[in-house]
Amino acid sequence: MHSTQLCDVLRNPPLWDYALALYQLPEVADACLQLQDEAGADVCELLWRCWLDRHALVPTDEAHSAVDDIRAWQAEVTQPIRHLRRTLKPRAQHHQQVATLRTHLKEAELLAERETLRQFQTLSETSHAVRTRQPDDASLTMQLTGCLAMHAPAQNAALATLTTQHRTLRP
Repeated sequence: MHSTQLCDVLRNPPLWDYALALYQLPEVADACLQLQDEAGADVCELLWRCWLDRHALVPTDEAHSAVDDIRAWQAEVTQPIRHLRRTLKPRAQHHQQVATLRTHLKEAELLAERETLRQFQTLSETSHAVRTRQPDDASLTMQLTGCLAMHAPAQNAALATLTTQHRTLRP
């Protein structure tokens, strides 16, 4: 596929819009947070892979170093904001100024995640980073499992929720 055609295809819907639509479906947010907290998954990467699957695409081997850079962004920016937001939760229940700070941190975390998804979208629009899915490629569930830092049978239901709900979104 020519890179201009690829960009046009990938902008319908753009990754951010797709991620919001998928995340609001029943049980998806809980499944994503379970995979994040229990299996070390990057929710943005999971949503990106679902979005690629929707377009019948998979990342190429050449995309791995760029994905590593995006993971570094998450580790250096998003995760510290999330950690601080979660740390402040008990204090925010008793102190309005801390609650306000926590709200701002939540907004900053969302902006950092939006930037992550923008990076994944931009990566995907380069013709060397993605390719058309082939019949012998790993299933979406297997691709998502590969994104987990650790996998236990307890995460299978969360993975199933994510892949099932992904398939219910209209093109």
